[in-house]
Amino acid sequence: MVRFSTLGATVLLASTVAAQIKKECGEGLGKCPSNKPCCSQYGQCGVGAYCLGGCDPGWSNKLESCMPAPQCQSKTYKFTDSKSSPIISNTKYLGDPSTADWVSDGQPLYANGVVYLTMAPETVGTVLASTRYVWYGKISATMRTSRGAGVVSAFIMMSDVKDEIDYEWVGVDLQTSQTNYYWNGIPDYTHSGNITLDGSTNTYSDWHTYTIDWTPDSITWSVDGQVGRVAKRGDTYNATTGNFEFPQTPSRVQLSLWPGGLATNGQGTIDWAGGLIQWDSDEIKKNGYYYAMVKDVTVECYNAPGAKGSGKTSYKFTDLNKVNTSVTLSNDRTWLKSFLATGEDQDKDLPKPETKTTTQISTDAAGKTTTVVNTIEPTESSVGTVPGLDGAGFDSGDLNRDDGSGTSGGSSGGSGTDGTDGPAVTEWSQSSTSGQSPGSDATRYILVWGNLVGMLVLGAVMVTL
Repeated sequence: MVRFSTLGATVLLASTVAAQIKKECGEGLGKCPSNKPCCSQYGQCGVGAYCLGGCDPGWSNKLESCMPAPQCQSKTYKFTDSKSSPIISNTKYLGDPSTADWVSDGQPLYANGVVYLTMAPETVGTVLASTRYVWYGKISATMRTSRGAGVVSAFIMMSDVKDEIDYEWVGVDLQTSQTNYYWNGIPDYTHSGNITLDGSTNTYSDWHTYTIDWTPDSITWSVDGQVGRVAKRGDTYNATTGNFEFPQTPSRVQLSLWPGGLATNGQGTIDWAGGLIQWDSDEIKKNGYYYAMVKDVTVECYNAPGAKGSGKTSYKFTDLNKVNTSVTLSNDRTWLKSFLATGEDQDKDLPKPETKTTTQISTDAAGKTTTVVNTIEPTESSVGTVPGLDGAGFDSGDLNRDDGSGTSGGSSGGSGTDGTDGPAVTEWSQSSTSGQSPGSDATRYILVWGNLVGMLVLGAVMVTL
């Protein structure tokens, strides 16, 4: 049984938390410059992955700086192994959704038929973002949240212009699912509500299926098939702006685990998250990290009524009004050739290595000199190619391991699918998909330029009574 209430609900705007970043674009800062034209979800300017998922067309240098977004595909994503629903690091993904279903920041791990979103000490957790967008649909995630003071789990929909629909859970309240929505990132803190489980179950020990049913006219939040809350588009009209301030643009599915209780966060965020995070907790001692588990995600795509265009490949912003009529159905491609490319120069390649020829001074017995050709790799760029926040954990491409180094948990506080708390010491796996789009020859050195590891972070907390 679930119960909905607005009293005591906390409100959360997807913003920045955990690590400090210097914002370069957005409200009060203006647009990105032409040499790094793409404004990321985190308000940073760059090229490459900055121009893919989360690229904000409103604050990028030009509307065309951001790449079109891959269209929705009705599908159930199961996380039984790396081949079922491939996850690749955002340092490898170039925008072709056929190479991966999900992009990761941090350290996701497959084990026991699920994917673990982990958060070790000195990291800011893990986020998964779908490579395909949803423009209205029914999205369900079967998952178990993390627990502990300062630990926050989330399942949200987020568009490139900051339309947002949320489920969030703080680790000191395992009976409550907090829900919210925003339009264009405007911090209206009146849209929140709580859905409360009955006392026989909780969000950490037990699997629950959380559903967002998003139509042009309403948002319905359900837990295990039981409706907990409904928000109506008709109630969001702003007579001053003439807009329905209701989520209405294509959005990515995002699942994350992050430390709301970091000492460097604002006191309001820390209080909302249940206090300072404990990096020496029993959970950390037992497993080496906090974790949330996701068994599957199901997406049922709806049609956007009155959508312009008839393309089957991508969603493309054609104006900056940031409403549903700003988007068209397109056949434009979604992938970049390299991490130096942008929406304005999609085929920009990596620089060719320089060649330096030197002549060896010594000669052989026949008096023949030897010519040695040295290849010099391109120097690193000062322009970021992968947006995000430092501290999200290891590049997922480095996580392949089968050495049994995972720590088996005890029996308290619920169990995984094989009876353990954390991932078992067997069946560790990680996607090995290269993530390079057609025509790409990006090499490893380019993937670690700039801001290497990022994560979706959800902050700017306000408690409403």
